[in-house]
Amino acid sequence: MESALQTRVLHWRWHWREGRRVRLLLVLLLGMLLAPSLAAQAVDPLPFKNRSEEARFQRLTAQLRCLVCQNENLADSNASLARDLRHQVFAQLQAGKSDAQIKQYMVDRYSDFVLYDPPVKRGTWLLWFGPALMLAAGAGVVVHTVRHRARAGTPVAPQAQAQAQEEW
Repeated sequence: MESALQTRVLHWRWHWREGRRVRLLLVLLLGMLLAPSLAAQAVDPLPFKNRSEEARFQRLTAQLRCLVCQNENLADSNASLARDLRHQVFAQLQAGKSDAQIKQYMVDRYSDFVLYDPPVKRGTWLLWFGPALMLAAGAGVVVHTVRHRARAGTPVAPQAQAQAQEEW
């Protein structure tokens, strides 16, 4: 009888331990699912007058570059400077400025670099036409090299050609 009782106790302990493992795995899984929400940062809400003003704000901040991140726009950046610039854009919107005036205000303070789509002017020619010029220069070098090699190719003497074939 003792062995049956011992077997039951051991069986119960094994199930209890297995259940504990399952509970631990469930808690870990729940923690992994909730972890990204803990890392999310709250966006500072701005008091827009209406939906069209909010859409205009989103469009403007998407067209302006974060000066810290440089590869993100103001709408997507979490940098403190980007937050300050978003507040400046919002203040300009509240003051009744047009999109062009707000962009010009930002360009006056931070240069054309703040725009994701800088205008074509003397200072930005290299930015706009540089890649095409580099591509054309590379194509010119390739064409020149191919033509030069074709002209420089001297016919191989029959004796040298026969010797090369024998070596193979």
